[in-house]
Parts: sequence; C-alpha cells; structure tokens
Amino acid sequence: MPGFEPWNTELAQEIIASGAKIEGATLPILHALQEVFGHVPEAAVPLVAQALNLSRAEIHGVVTFYHDFRESPAGTHVLKLCRAEACQSVGGNELADSVKARLGVDWGGTTADGKITLEATYCLGLCACAPAGMLDGQVAGRLDEAAVSELLAEVRR
Repeated sequence: MPGFEPWNTELAQEIIASGAKIEGATLPILHALQEVFGHVPEAAVPLVAQALNLSRAEIHGVVTFYHDFRESPAGTHVLKLCRAEACQSVGGNELADSVKARLGVDWGGTTADGKITLEATYCLGLCACAPAGMLDGQVAGRLDEAAVSELLAEVRR
C-alpha cells in the first residue's frame, strides 16, 4: 500500500509504548497504528491488549465499533458518502446505490484495481449542501451523478 509501512512488530510496539502511558490510550494508539500501517492489523490487537492490560476482545470491539478504523488496508483513494438523514432526504440513497454499482463494491469495499475504497460516514456537516461526500479528506457538497463522475475520473487517472 503506497504511503504506509508494511507490518512490523517492532515498529508497532514502539507506537504502542509511546501512547500506553496516557489516559484513555486505546483510541490514540489505534489511530497511530492506522496512520502508520493504513489499517489496524490483526497482529496489533494482542500487542495493544497486553500493553493496556485489556483483553483482545476489548481491543477488537473498539476496532470494529468505530467506523474510522479499518481491519484491512484501504484503496489508494477513499470516497466517503454521507448516510445521514439530510443527505438521504435529497437523493443520497439513490446516489449511494449508483456509486456502489459503478464501483462494483459495497460499503467498506475496495475496487478490484485497488484504487478506491467506498465508506459510509454519518454527517460531514454539509447538510445545507447535501448530498455530501469526502474524497481523500476533501469534502464535496451538492453531489450528483456528474459531480461523482468528475471526482472518480480525477482519481482514476
């Protein structure tokens, strides 16, 4: 995965140790691991659990509960579409169905070429510009078929 380190136990242990002493360390450590590796590797779960004196089930529960954590690497680009009520009320569901069909993936899936991961998100704060989305951290409002086509064309080049 471009931009991310391959799994490395020693590096993971350094990341975990650097965050283990702070209060409420679980989320900061998991975010740091994902920032370095592109996801929270399964091999990291027992390391985090041991460092924080928690069970593997507790750490796994945190990883699977929060939508921002990935258990496998994302594609080169991440497209998030808002699933909140304001976006749904102005065609967000139809747009989402169209994007899923166009990319050939469901929520959390990555295209066969590894370029685009599609994720659901719940409110980007662009309710007045719904439906909204975010591509690689850049928000976009008033999305429709043409706007999504333009965004996807940019990342497929």
